[in-house]
Amino acid sequence: MIDDAFAPAAQAIADKRIPGATLGVVAADGRRWTKTEGMAALVPEPEILTPVHWFDLASVSKVIATTTMILQLADWGKLDLDAPLTTAIPDLRQYDVANAAERKLTFRDCLSHRSFFPAVEPIYTYGDDPARLRAFVLQREWRHVAEPVYSDINFILLGIAIERITGAPLGDWGLNPGLTFGPPPGPAVATEFCHWRGRVLKGEVHDENCSAMGGQTGHAGLFGTVDGVLDFAQGLLDGTGASPAMLEAMRTPYYEHRTCGWERKFEGWSGGQACSGETIGHTGFTGTGLWVDFERGLAWTLLTNRVHPTRHFDSGIFVLRPETGDAVVRAFG
Repeated sequence: MIDDAFAPAAQAIADKRIPGATLGVVAADGRRWTKTEGMAALVPEPEILTPVHWFDLASVSKVIATTTMILQLADWGKLDLDAPLTTAIPDLRQYDVANAAERKLTFRDCLSHRSFFPAVEPIYTYGDDPARLRAFVLQREWRHVAEPVYSDINFILLGIAIERITGAPLGDWGLNPGLTFGPPPGPAVATEFCHWRGRVLKGEVHDENCSAMGGQTGHAGLFGTVDGVLDFAQGLLDGTGASPAMLEAMRTPYYEHRTCGWERKFEGWSGGQACSGETIGHTGFTGTGLWVDFERGLAWTLLTNRVHPTRHFDSGIFVLRPETGDAVVRAFG
């Protein structure tokens, strides 16, 4: 079954669109299947990809780490999802208290990207002092977009809120084995040759803004093995990794197809169309993704290094992801 589900990734590797891939599938009862092919690195030295390699999860960090942390803090009564961010970050836009729209945004608004922030900004070009860049994010008057878009800034703010509430960096949160904020403790998959840093990135975070802010932010920075990601997904499927209230927040649409942190299935989304309507998922820029089908009791993660050695190449990832989701459901559903 796993060979059938892996077929789209195997073709992408054969076509030299991606260097390598690992596909992992897990059922609610704990059964799991994994398959790995291709290369962890092509340059500067070739390295074969193995099932124990650590991937830079990129924006999958938003759901495995940040969303789970925020919802857990809400479960513990440490925050109210519908309260403004200023309950945790009172100095947000502190020089324009009367007019700052940012001060009215709630935790739920940011989790579901129901804000006015631009999609992405080159924060790293303003310096590399993590404390100063956090202050910059909090005090900057961000340009507003006409309609809400997916924005890293939402989750950078949520990460700062977690740090304020817990009094500790995100990396101090107790993550399960196989998940960590970098650098990872084992062999890592290479990502991009970064022109800003002047080297191929391997075991250090790919996202420039996350790197400049210290490598531990709400929008990126998490590394994971295939088993680490599958353990997290199984915890959602069997209820051991999240409370009923947390799962409801993850699964209930708040703004269009977005829930708290996640996306629900919609026409043309990354998880394919064969999954049930009770499926949530999220992707990462480096070529990663995780999807959880609650109706079928099935979850899968596709981990690739599609940005290696450069992002400036058509890897076909936007076709590969839904093709893989459909293949997984055909093979295991």
